[in-house]
Amino acid sequence: MSLIELLGSGMYDICAYYLLLKLLGIGNSKMVVLAASIVSKSGKVLVSRQFVDMTRIRIEALLAAFPKLVGTGKQHTYVETENVRYVYQPIEALYLLLVTNKQSNILEDLETLRLLSKLVPEYSVSLDEEGVCKTAFELIFAFDEVISLGHKENVTVAQVKQYCEMESHEEKLHKLVLQSKINETKDVMKRKASEIDKSKIEKNRGEKGGFMSLQSMGSGRIESTFNDMSISSSGGGGFGSGSGFGLTTDIDSFSTKSKGRPSSSATAPPKGLGMQLNKTQKANQFLESLKAEGEVILEDVHPKAGPTRSAAPPLTDPITLSAEERLNVTLKRDGGVSNFDVQGTLSLQILNQEDGLIQVQIETGSNPGILFKTHPNINKELFSNENILGLKDPNRPFPTGQGGDAAGVGLLKWRMQSVDESDVPLTINCWPSVSGNETYVSIEYEASSMFDLRNVVISVPLPALREAPNVRQIDGEWRYDSRNSILEWSILLIDNSNRSGSMEFVVPPADSSVFFPISVRFTAAKTFSDLKVVNVLPLRGGPPPKFSQRTTLITENYQVV
Repeated sequence: MSLIELLGSGMYDICAYYLLLKLLGIGNSKMVVLAASIVSKSGKVLVSRQFVDMTRIRIEALLAAFPKLVGTGKQHTYVETENVRYVYQPIEALYLLLVTNKQSNILEDLETLRLLSKLVPEYSVSLDEEGVCKTAFELIFAFDEVISLGHKENVTVAQVKQYCEMESHEEKLHKLVLQSKINETKDVMKRKASEIDKSKIEKNRGEKGGFMSLQSMGSGRIESTFNDMSISSSGGGGFGSGSGFGLTTDIDSFSTKSKGRPSSSATAPPKGLGMQLNKTQKANQFLESLKAEGEVILEDVHPKAGPTRSAAPPLTDPITLSAEERLNVTLKRDGGVSNFDVQGTLSLQILNQEDGLIQVQIETGSNPGILFKTHPNINKELFSNENILGLKDPNRPFPTGQGGDAAGVGLLKWRMQSVDESDVPLTINCWPSVSGNETYVSIEYEASSMFDLRNVVISVPLPALREAPNVRQIDGEWRYDSRNSILEWSILLIDNSNRSGSMEFVVPPADSSVFFPISVRFTAAKTFSDLKVVNVLPLRGGPPPKFSQRTTLITENYQVV
């Protein structure tokens, strides 16, 4: 009887057997682990990692034979066949198993098995079939850190966890390069979209008799010289030549379309077409490659809660007076006004300290519903009697410079509240109607003749849609914000030529309340107060200093609920 058979019969303690093998030098050849596996006691293979070249049929045959070889009531943790040795350890209802060749060092095999048995609970949530299967890849990565090409690495449990959690420098570099390419592609798309926007706006300008001129284009933004603020300047008494101030205003790019988004024309194009930058084959191939990678061609421009304005142009005149009114309106969908509130301010900006000793003479409109309130430092009696804004202390100059408050020094505030619908500059009527499997939505606007409205954006909420709505008729431009499910209707200018307009679109069946509240934003160069600066009076004598006036009306919160 061989030594293995003698000891396998249970006549000696297994530990003495390992020691005897070590002393006799048996099994000193370098170990080779063929596979590390986790199997159920019924023989189902959950995880198996091979470390030598072997076919799938071979490893499946070896693992399938293991449950038949394991006996009950034995103290051994190994089983041998003619070709391989199974070194295993029970883990609750599972077996952690090493398949090695018969020449491997069983002491090192047991040490490897012991290390793996400590790693399995670290990565598996529960020691059952479901928990092991959920963390199969994590276990395989951990096994690879312990065994390399069939030989045990000199590592600990903490080191294995650290190695598995470490970041890959190559992966980070690859992601940085990929993100850089994506950003570069987006920049190219923005530039191309800006060129398209510019050509469309110039075309619209030509159709409207050249009323609008473009100064510059940015990424999805149009800086317009519509002159959002009316400007007057004076070098002496009364009005003089203007200094040419303009206010740059952001306009969302309504003609830019992302993947799957129809054009802004009245009739939607066939589905599946992305934005076409030009008709050249090279550009089309470029877009197709982007769409194949799942890249959105242009970033969505989200509607903003309040008015969108860029920074005011730098001051050139010594004295600038800015009159601004903010409009808060809530209209009822069935007609009527829930809230109408106008708050205005007149601010003063002075460049040079020597121009600080002044008084401002103004002229207010004939609106009896407006209540004016002066700054605490302003002489109220002088304002009440002569409509002149001056400090209580005539020897004290107004603050100068732009380093502090960019809005200047507040001189006057006013407020107007009303429930009269005729005071509303823009009314919106929305008529949803369900017909069969479609909802037809008709929206129309009516603008007051008091104001010319610029950069009008009407945002209509929509139900969750798989594709853009079918816009059948529109006066202006439209854009579908798929992320927020909002249809934006844009009119660059509402004047006497288009005091009313309409839009009609079709969506799947939806409740009428889905399309509310409708948000509106716009600007105007005229105010409800119709406040004007008549003259700037120097307190030290001499000619009146040159000044300019800016006037604007903006929407702060304008909704139809």
